[in-house]
Amino acid sequence: MSSASRLAQVLPAAEPQALYEFTDSPLLLRQQQQESNARSYPRRIPLALKRARGIYLEDVEGRQFLDCLAGAGTLALGHNHPVVIEAIQRVLADELPLHTLDLTTPVKDRFVQDLFGLLPEGLRREAKIQFCGPTGTDAVEAALKLVRIATGRSTVMSFQGAYHGMSQGALSLMGSLGPKRALGALLNNNVQFLPYPYDYRCPFGLGGEAGVRANLHYLETLFSDPEAGVQLPAAVIVEAVQGEGGMIPADVQWLRGLRRITEQHGVALIVDEIQSGFARTGKMFAFEHAGIVPDVVTLSKAIGGSLPLAVVVYRDWLDQWGPGAHAGTFRGNQMAMAAGSAVMNYLVEHDLAAHAESMGQRLCAHLRQLQRDYPQLGDVRGRGLMLGVELVDPNGVPDALGHPPICPLLAPKVQRECLRRGLIIELGGRHGAVVRFLPPLIITAEQVDEVAERFGDALRAALVG
Repeated sequence: MSSASRLAQVLPAAEPQALYEFTDSPLLLRQQQQESNARSYPRRIPLALKRARGIYLEDVEGRQFLDCLAGAGTLALGHNHPVVIEAIQRVLADELPLHTLDLTTPVKDRFVQDLFGLLPEGLRREAKIQFCGPTGTDAVEAALKLVRIATGRSTVMSFQGAYHGMSQGALSLMGSLGPKRALGALLNNNVQFLPYPYDYRCPFGLGGEAGVRANLHYLETLFSDPEAGVQLPAAVIVEAVQGEGGMIPADVQWLRGLRRITEQHGVALIVDEIQSGFARTGKMFAFEHAGIVPDVVTLSKAIGGSLPLAVVVYRDWLDQWGPGAHAGTFRGNQMAMAAGSAVMNYLVEHDLAAHAESMGQRLCAHLRQLQRDYPQLGDVRGRGLMLGVELVDPNGVPDALGHPPICPLLAPKVQRECLRRGLIIELGGRHGAVVRFLPPLIITAEQVDEVAERFGDALRAALVG
């Protein structure tokens, strides 16, 4: 048993959940009445939670769940891990200031050294850091400001299927039209969208190496053709694995080509590691699979050890903004920095990147076994413990690559049947037809097997119902 398995703290073991009807508890009713219509997760996961540890959650009615959402990837070590709790308690016991704006402290200095120690050498030796507001979207906003000031250019290129946050600037980079449609014109319209290397649904109708070559040729032409009609951008922003977009990993050769093209043309490359960073994909950062050095990396979620924190790390040639050019009140969260350092040290000490790779392979093997029996599982993909299953209609008209169309009606049925069986998963991708798995990185082999078993039972029930 791995050290991660031994040290993972869990609630008392529970039998798989019996089927149940979701009840309208007073907490859920008040939430429905008093919270805004913009609430999202409670609509699909109607739970009132009471207790949590490791990969397990318990609701107010005493039911236990395996959590494969984990704060949308925030909880790298799961719920209430002892090293995180100890780090937070130490800050409180030492009477450290909890709010410091951007003034430094020993906790903050330790956090920066720990983070820089995780960066690949090519980035670490040139790295600067900017602490942002408490969320990933704040880091994206800071990155946009950074590259525009440094380059003197205003346009940014993003990718179809991208997700970078919900503030106005970050929203303009989003591939999904749903959240943007009601707003009409966005505050930031200087965004050009590019085709992402989505192998299963290749935008060029090719797939494989041919699709990657076509994609890179298109990008090269766009940057170098004086008649392309597109101004040279300040930056290109990309996810090495698209999360909300459907757990789509970018081909590593494509990432290398993108880095080469942007570097040749003096365009900053921003890699969004907000969900994929900190060992989730089997490397400390997802861009490391391609061996590239980005100009800017946006980080949040797991970096705060479950508490709000976001930073931008960037190469020093971009550090052209003046004092006060970017600020934010809540960028000195000492408890988050202490918890973040604890998480980073634990990831390294227990080699959770390798563990995530191993457990991801194990879960993939289960999912691909189900895929052989159920053609509704069109594509199983991802890296490490950032996995997705695209649900399809095997009787529908196939696309140019021979793949059946997506089946958006099946996904919510599967999600609900998973919840009935004590498994929390989330949906994403086009029309919400991708089942997404983001379990804590401390998940054990036995827990992976249980997740797969409950998912298989839920899939069978959804197909019958």
